[in-house]
Amino acid sequence: MTIPYIMTITQTEIFKLTIPMEPFVIATETCYYTQNIFIRIHTDSGLVGMGECSAFPLLVGETQNTCFEVAKDFARMLKGKDPLDIPARMKELNTYIAFNTTIKSAFDIAFHDLKAKAAGVPLFKILGGRKKTIQTDLTIGIDTPESMEETAREFIRNGVKIIKVKLGKNGDEDVERVRLIRGAVGPEIGLRVDANQGWEYEEAIRTLNAIAPYDIQFCEQPIHHHFDQLLPELRKRSAVKIMADESVFNHHDAERLIQAGAVDYINIKLAKSAGILGGLAIAETAAKYGIPCMLGGMVESRLALTAKVHMAMSHDNIHFYDLDTCLLGQLEDPVTGGAVYTNYFLDVPDGAGLDADIQATFLETCESVII
Repeated sequence: MTIPYIMTITQTEIFKLTIPMEPFVIATETCYYTQNIFIRIHTDSGLVGMGECSAFPLLVGETQNTCFEVAKDFARMLKGKDPLDIPARMKELNTYIAFNTTIKSAFDIAFHDLKAKAAGVPLFKILGGRKKTIQTDLTIGIDTPESMEETAREFIRNGVKIIKVKLGKNGDEDVERVRLIRGAVGPEIGLRVDANQGWEYEEAIRTLNAIAPYDIQFCEQPIHHHFDQLLPELRKRSAVKIMADESVFNHHDAERLIQAGAVDYINIKLAKSAGILGGLAIAETAAKYGIPCMLGGMVESRLALTAKVHMAMSHDNIHFYDLDTCLLGQLEDPVTGGAVYTNYFLDVPDGAGLDADIQATFLETCESVII
């Protein structure tokens, strides 16, 4: 799609987007609030690109503070440059600093938002996509087996059809968690589990084979990514299909694990892949080998969620959707416009780009800087 003009970046607003949450527990940490960064990239065309990222320190190695500081450096580097040449801009960010994929993803989203706004179309069209049905799961955080069972019952009462169960604290208790949840929800509800690297190798095999009779779609990241060399054998010994998450940050990781026979599926997260450009490279690499992907996330607001829904609409190899980030106990929704949930199905507006922003009154409460 042809963009009718070139633009240059004039300034970037950077905000610490901290949203209070109900405590949400996974194997590696407990979230009480989001550690997000929101950016607005202003241009001489008058168009403004919106981007957001969500830092998960134990998974990605970044915090809200590190993202905020690196964003300042990025903003200085980008001033006066064309945001529509996204590969060139992302190459510059990657050349400047290794890793730091979370904050890079916020800039990538803003660049894509600007590109779609310049063309006057929704983002998914710029990405070559189309509207399609996207149904998210809803996640149960780690608690006692009995509490998780009751949460599952509440989910069913509210119309949830696919449940993701956080595990990884203790294999024996995890089996009991799954047993009770399956008993509570019946055979028709989709169940998938996520150990977040929490099990040891032999514990993972025991636990996976013990929960297999409860019809589990897949298990995300059963063991720590340091032990990726064990995944091919674990996959052979597991009666549950294996999805890589923390082991795949980019398409090189995807290629390595797929060629090793280590995975059945891959979970793409923009905070790991440095944004849409990298995420689509993973999807394309996995498609080459017939490995389906899921699109997941951290605890983003509906702004970054909107970018993820557009991306999900853009590639046929994204089969699974873990897009419940805004439903995991966030106590405020400061987003205007953007993606909306309807009975756990997601859609995006027809406006140009993301067609989403953060309320000015909420941003007034946030620490911020303009570069």
